[in-house]
Amino acid sequence: MSLRKNLVSGSFIAAFLAYVFVSSARTSALPALPPPSAVAMNVQAPTATPTVPPASAPSASSTPPPASPTRTPSAEQAPAPAAPRAQPRGRYKDGTYAGVSADAYYGTVQVAAVISGGRLADVRILDYPQDRGTSRMINQQAMPTLVQEALTAQSAHVDGVSGATDSSGAFRTSLASALAQAGA
Repeated sequence: MSLRKNLVSGSFIAAFLAYVFVSSARTSALPALPPPSAVAMNVQAPTATPTVPPASAPSASSTPPPASPTRTPSAEQAPAPAAPRAQPRGRYKDGTYAGVSADAYYGTVQVAAVISGGRLADVRILDYPQDRGTSRMINQQAMPTLVQEALTAQSAHVDGVSGATDSSGAFRTSLASALAQAGA
């Protein structure tokens, strides 16, 4: 009976170690992807100027190339006149906007969105559950993570923090109401 227990325990330990090894190998092999908002900001419009290879001097023995039909440029292909363009401002009005106090079960979460240049520049935590030691510990770790995710996403659409589900939901609710006030 003891040999059987040892074999079963050993096989579980071996399976766990194999799982950990494979998981860490997969995680380290994946390239880090930029956040979706960063990818969207780096998209550039294609230029309308076609690339033309330089003409070579014709030699005496070469035959002239066949004439290609000439096309008139359409309105879509014609380059736009060069006019100075203003930089896009962003989707929010500048200022500081306080969100609603949202219920986080053991207290409330309230944030203020600071908008500068039409973008979310900072999120200030005005209130969070802090009357219990566990609430203070959880929120002191979760709130900076949520703030950083909101700044990266430039919205209230952030992932929740594990172990701080209620605070994460209340953070999203309060930030969403602040950004709704700042909507352009």
